[in-house]
Amino acid sequence: MSDISHLSSENEPNEQTQDNSLNASKADEETSAKDNKTQVYNFLKVRDDERALKLARSSDDAGLKKITFPEAKPSWAASGVVSVDDLRARIEPWLGALLQAEHLSLLVGSGLSTALQLDVGAQSNNGMEEVTSNTKYAKQIYRKAKESVKASGRVLCGKSDGDTAEKKVENDATVGKDTDSLSSINLEDYFRVANELLRGLEVLDNEEEREDVWKLRKEIEEKIQNFANNILSIENQIATADEEKREKAFQKLTRFLVPFASRSGVRERLNLFTTNYDRVLEAGADVAGLRLVDRFVGALSPIFRSSRLDVDMHYNPPGIRGEPRYLEGVVRYAKLHGSIDWISANDEIRRIGLPFGATTVEPYLQAPGLNADASKIMIYPNAAKDRETAEYPYVELFRDFAAAICRPNSVLVTYGYSFGDEHINRVIRDMLTIPSTHLLAIAYDDNTGRIRKAFEDWGRQNQISLMLGPDLASLDALVDHFLPRPALDETLCRMTQNLERRYGKSGQSGNKEGDQ
Repeated sequence: MSDISHLSSENEPNEQTQDNSLNASKADEETSAKDNKTQVYNFLKVRDDERALKLARSSDDAGLKKITFPEAKPSWAASGVVSVDDLRARIEPWLGALLQAEHLSLLVGSGLSTALQLDVGAQSNNGMEEVTSNTKYAKQIYRKAKESVKASGRVLCGKSDGDTAEKKVENDATVGKDTDSLSSINLEDYFRVANELLRGLEVLDNEEEREDVWKLRKEIEEKIQNFANNILSIENQIATADEEKREKAFQKLTRFLVPFASRSGVRERLNLFTTNYDRVLEAGADVAGLRLVDRFVGALSPIFRSSRLDVDMHYNPPGIRGEPRYLEGVVRYAKLHGSIDWISANDEIRRIGLPFGATTVEPYLQAPGLNADASKIMIYPNAAKDRETAEYPYVELFRDFAAAICRPNSVLVTYGYSFGDEHINRVIRDMLTIPSTHLLAIAYDDNTGRIRKAFEDWGRQNQISLMLGPDLASLDALVDHFLPRPALDETLCRMTQNLERRYGKSGQSGNKEGDQ
């Protein structure tokens, strides 16, 4: 015992030094952990890459940006360090080839609207407010909605503590307030389950529950109204932003859309699909001068038509008859989940004249002959009271989506889509069963891991390309570095052909003539 005491006393002066060293080491570990936490990674798979490569951004001593590979180094970057120009040389020709496939489709998710909001200095908002319910059916709605979330893979990719959230539902009727999960239920999940429950309760017509059924119906209508206003706030933030910022943002959106819409005359038109309820894409198309062709027919109050005709646009050159020419900038357009300006009125789906930037939809529902309220706004799944109306027009839109992508030599590009919709994912998986098809997933981030999980689980790695991360998939990165420039490419192609005809492929004779 005395020996131990002696040793302790002898080493006492060094204890503070050891503590300081330990604290310093701990601080270094915390700093390192913090750096690792804030480190932004990108994932790239194009051309003949066998796997998704992990990329990290850093800067050299001169402050120049460089891209490193923290894990496996690809054969095309043996040094382990590449520049943005190196990435462009590898990515841009690949994208140029994909965008000129025989059949091209672009699926846009909420990431595009979020990018535009941030560009104009607004707050990011996808309209999905926290889901709460004050009805007696809150617990049942949450349990069923959670099954929908799991089926979509949104929770399976992260950690979830469903019991904790369920307990909260029992205590305070809060639905989806799951702070321990990466993704809890959203408004779409709530609408889907609440509408099904409402229809069932109306069929049962239990006199004792009529008041509760009425409360549920009113809650759904209120949430649809609030959701519509949240979507309109996205448009309003963009429309009322600083003029210079707004113009730059729409110029960037134009530079994003035009490479996809610039199809040669022998190729089919671009098929543009979106899951967004807002009309940011429509506004961008107006600025870019693109003509959107959809299923709506009419001028003042267009009506959604079930007939699917391959309507196109051509023009007759001056002085030439009988030889119509291909009109550029025509895009086939479909909103898979509906739109903030679609309403169900008089057994028809109509598009109302809702201005971009309006703060509320209510005044525009009061137009003579519409007989509509907020519950008639066509957002998926909507508040329709019968199954046939609930499926229409979405079943037609999803049929268009499947018909566009599930055919040979088809390329689907997704941007800002997180692969959280199982209906859409099922169609994409079916597309990949055709060997000549290809999927390119572009996303600013993949925090939930759903995109990489789909890449691994679907087993079609040779048919899938990935561009994930801010250095690869931000709007700035895409339009400045990676997307092809159709007008410039066509001019350079003609220039190259002229040089080959004039001087030969090598161009040596041209140099000699120039020297003489």
